[in-house]
Amino acid sequence: MPKGGKKGGHKGRARMYTSPEEIDAQMKAEKERKQQEQEEGDGAAQNDLAEDKLPGSGSEDSDDESSERKRAGVEGLIEIENPNRVSQKSKKVTQIELEEPKQLSRREREEIEKQKAKERYMKMHLAGKTDQAKADLARLAIIRKQREEAARKKEQEKKAKEAAAAARGIDSLSLK
Repeated sequence: MPKGGKKGGHKGRARMYTSPEEIDAQMKAEKERKQQEQEEGDGAAQNDLAEDKLPGSGSEDSDDESSERKRAGVEGLIEIENPNRVSQKSKKVTQIELEEPKQLSRREREEIEKQKAKERYMKMHLAGKTDQAKADLARLAIIRKQREEAARKKEQEKKAKEAAAAARGIDSLSLK
């Protein structure tokens, strides 16, 4: 035997269903009320709106109230603004400003600044104005001097070998 001892349990009550005839009658009454309001005029109709409501339209009032979010506890008494809750506001096409510059995030801004700084440094480096460029140019000058000296030495050695070969050639001819 299930808990509770009854088949249906204690939850839930008998369901009340509205018949189609009642729904039709409510809709006709609503249409008649709207037509009367239009005939009376806007100024006088606004004053009598609260008094003219039909008893059958009571279910509509409860629908309006239930459409609002039900607040529990103190929330119903005190208006609380949650700064973390941001409602999404949709913008119309006319409100979107394409000409306004896009706000960059901190990371994007820092990345752009790094790239600009690197470009500035490379321009200065190519112009020879940075410390590293000056050091590189000094090293290059030293290397050029060393290569020139090495080339001179090779040239002198080559001339000395040719002179020695020429001297040997003369000596070998004189011996014959």
